Amino acid sequence: MNKTTKILIGFLIFDAVVIAGYFAYRSLSGPSQEPAVWKTIDQAYVPEDEVEAYIKEDAVAKELLPVQVRNYGRNRKALGRFKGMNYAGPREGVLSAMNAGLEDWKLIDIKYTNKDGRQVERAILYVQVRGAWKVVDSGTLLD
Repeated sequence: MNKTTKILIGFLIFDAVVIAGYFAYRSLSGPSQEPAVWKTIDQAYVPEDEVEAYIKEDAVAKELLPVQVRNYGRNRKALGRFKGMNYAGPREGVLSAMNAGLEDWKLIDIKYTNKDGRQVERAILYVQVRGAWKVVDSGTLLD
């Protein structure tokens, strides 16, 4: 094998390692997700999922409509920015360990004006365990 062939094979191996590393990184970082946008929940709003339906029902019962929500869903990056009373930047493994039977989770920002006229904004972490959704923490999303 001559010197040129060895150099060419070296470049091909290097390229293969770089490409494999790129795809490994992309698969570990999860699917790309659209940035969450604020939506207004009012009487006419049709919820996109069970959690938004719960938020709407709760806001109607407490006479807090309209309520604004930013539904991050299962966005791992947003979850890493979450800081609450029970969790600070948790990973999915931590949620699974702390919530036996975890099936799903969602992170939602919520804004509303309370009865005293003050603006309230907080992030709420919901988990689904054995088919039922519940709030496990409330806090903020750090920048």
